[in-house]
This record gives sequence, structure tokens and C-alpha cells, in this order.
Amino acid sequence: MKEDALPVVIRLAERGDIGAIVALFADDSLGGHGDTTDETARPNYETAFEAIAANPASHLYVAERAGQIVGTFQTTTIRGMSRRGASSLLLTAVQTRRDMRSKGIGRAMVHHAVDQARACGAAAVQLMSNSLRVDAHRFYEREGFVKSHTGFKMKLR
Repeated sequence: MKEDALPVVIRLAERGDIGAIVALFADDSLGGHGDTTDETARPNYETAFEAIAANPASHLYVAERAGQIVGTFQTTTIRGMSRRGASSLLLTAVQTRRDMRSKGIGRAMVHHAVDQARACGAAAVQLMSNSLRVDAHRFYEREGFVKSHTGFKMKLR
């Protein structure tokens, strides 16, 4: 069976997935977040994982194909005062393994996030993407997202 035809399984991340998730980010040449698979950084990732797992509004997912982790993403539901007090689902840290891009992984992850947003009654799904990720932007637009805002960031460390 062709690898692209194998199903993509989306599931909540487990503590044992931390290494594979970090490896996805460490292999990202555009992100520039300083992620590393160096074991000295592992306690930081474990602390982050525990904080995400303890927050009922946040979920960290992995995408698997043929038993291998090939993608990850995080969702956080945010209640706000705008839109008559509606919730939005924030989709962040969307990452597909480099050799698995354009093989349906990203689509499966985005569809899962959108389904989650609908299930919790969110009025919108919002995501931010690095301005250099032109291919990703085209992908998000094909999936129904519309460029609507300009984002700003202030680095604190």
C-alpha cells in the first residue's frame, strides 16, 4: 500500500511523545525558535507538556501514520468579550515532518482542529503563521482560512 494511502491518526499527545514532538520543531529551518533535541533542554519541554496537559482549555495532539509521529499541533479555546462573548479556538504549533509534507498530514490536523472548534461551539478558528511560510499560507487558504489580521510579537527573551 502506498504510504500516502495509509490513514492519519490524530490523538492527544502523551508524555512519551515529547521527544518526537521536539524533533519536529528542531528540524524546522523557518521557525527559528531554538528548539533542540539536546537532553539538557528536556526538562523545559516536560514542564511545558505538564502545563498544557493540566489546562482543560488546551490540547496537544500528534498525527501518526504507520505508527510514526509525523505531525503535531496545539489548540486552545479562548472565551472573549468580542463577538458577543463567543469562544475562538486558537490553532498553534502546527508542524509536519519535512518528508511528509503535501501528503495529507496537515489537512488531517487542520480538519481535526476545526471539528474540535465546532464541537465546543467556537465562533472561529484562528491561527498565526510565520510570514516566511508562503507555502503554508496557500495551504491554509485552500483549507478555508482567510487572511484577516496582522500579527505582532514582542520577544521578552
